[in-house]
Amino acid sequence: MLSIDYFVLAIYLAGIFGVGLFLSSKNKSSADMFAAGGESPWWTSGLSSFMTMFSAGTFVVWGGIAYEHGFVAVMINFCYGVAAILVGYFVAGHWKRMGVKTPAEFIELRFGPGAVQFYTWAMMVFRIVGVAVSLYSLSIVLVAMMPLEAGNPLRDPATGNLSLMWAIVIFGGIVVIYTMAGGLWAVLMTDVLQFIVLNLAVLFIVPLAFGSVGGVGAFLEKAPDGFFALTSDKYTVFFLFGWVIIHFFMIGAEWAFAQRFICVSSEKDAKKSCFLFGGLYLLSPLLWLLPPMIYRTIDPNADPQEAYILACRAVLPAGMVGLMVAAMFSATASMVSSQLNVFAGVLTDEMYRRIFKPEATDRQLVRVGRIFTILLGAVLIGVSLMIPYLGGAEKVVVAITSLMVGPLLAPTIWGLFSRRIGIRAIWTTVAVSFVLGLLLKMGLSSGGFLVFGQTSRLAEWVQTNGTMVDLLIGVAIPVVILTAMHFWRGETSAGWIRIEQQVSEVIAAGKTTVASTLPAVIVGGCIFLCGILMFGLIPFNREGRLILAIFGAVLFLISGGIFLLIQIQKKRNAG
Repeated sequence: MLSIDYFVLAIYLAGIFGVGLFLSSKNKSSADMFAAGGESPWWTSGLSSFMTMFSAGTFVVWGGIAYEHGFVAVMINFCYGVAAILVGYFVAGHWKRMGVKTPAEFIELRFGPGAVQFYTWAMMVFRIVGVAVSLYSLSIVLVAMMPLEAGNPLRDPATGNLSLMWAIVIFGGIVVIYTMAGGLWAVLMTDVLQFIVLNLAVLFIVPLAFGSVGGVGAFLEKAPDGFFALTSDKYTVFFLFGWVIIHFFMIGAEWAFAQRFICVSSEKDAKKSCFLFGGLYLLSPLLWLLPPMIYRTIDPNADPQEAYILACRAVLPAGMVGLMVAAMFSATASMVSSQLNVFAGVLTDEMYRRIFKPEATDRQLVRVGRIFTILLGAVLIGVSLMIPYLGGAEKVVVAITSLMVGPLLAPTIWGLFSRRIGIRAIWTTVAVSFVLGLLLKMGLSSGGFLVFGQTSRLAEWVQTNGTMVDLLIGVAIPVVILTAMHFWRGETSAGWIRIEQQVSEVIAAGKTTVASTLPAVIVGGCIFLCGILMFGLIPFNREGRLILAIFGAVLFLISGGIFLLIQIQKKRNAG
């Protein structure tokens, strides 16, 4: 990276930091801090959900799969879009209809306080460790691109690059601070800004990558045989089908996504946000997976996990590498901020307010929410710093807790629609799935158990059918158990009655919110500044000046169009 790249990265980090601090004034209550006061525009919520799926793994893992297997990586990511469209049609509106501030509030109403405790701690451990691994992976990727001069206190003497420890502390600290200050508003808006930066960087790199390989025709000609097949021996149609089902549960019930459906102003907007999320995943994966696919024809012997970074280095002009680093940071920052806000909200509302101080004022809840955000952020950064010393222990934690994700999320989906199931459905589903998961994934997969003398044959099947085993544990078993318990119980559960009462109270109150125009103003201003950046990079490059100018002009036009639409909307509201 050149000095101009560091400057671009610094401007970006300062920008999202400033947005978080600016939005802190909107947090007057816990509903503002953890549900954006129900005033989030649907498109803000949809773009935020889209970014929540991203992490450093998007570039490293999916970039590597795209480099090795080609178009099948795009098909796998299309599955997210299909799952999100289904969630928008069947689930998203139900979350908003109930009038809850957090997903944990729904769990308490529907299944009782014991379920909230279990969900909170089980999911928190899983998500904190998983996000910590993502933050660590991001830092590994970024420090490789950031050499520093001798004498710099942030420099690692062994590598000459930014120290891994300082990368984790700096990048993690920035996310923690803007999430703490701005709450869900900051998470939503920085996600939108990160979406802009990500797609700007990718849109820039794709034509340059095609140019370096000789054009689209040359790329198609040089690509390996089977590079554009829709499936492969490893990623079969059965795998894609299962991927859709698993992510239907995840997008429909995981708290970070459910929060996006709650924070908008109406059921219709909740559905629209999810449709936008799904639509983007049906259209954009080809765009942001093209660079590693193209790079395969440039260097067939590269390390697949480094393909994305190598493609960026090969074609991007000065200043744009810094923007690409910012995009990679954005991907993981979105995931980190989402999880911090969700669990800080749960700890504030379900633990502090309900257990310790029911009479707490809104100002006190906001203050406590910020404290919980800082504490969770400190734990997250601490776990990230410990990853190299855990000896793979974090993989064991993720593996064990991931066995519970499907069984945990499926009862939540069922609880939205079935009036019969109660907390027993959670305990039964989790217990049966977890025991079978341990047996199949950690016992028979290594040939460690004797099962009526047939261990070797069963273990061989488990080892060679990992995808089918995952679907069995995460989808089939929970669905069978929950369906059976629905028909087994004849009476309506107490939790369903509480939910009906809650919905009736929400309808009777007749309280409505109007989507704020502030996000559109911030987005328009951000796009305008990105246009200035494009023109500002022209003097630092001998080549690529024309494309920089074209991008800058297009960004100015988009920004102007946004501000024009804001004025039209204001006139309509006034009239």
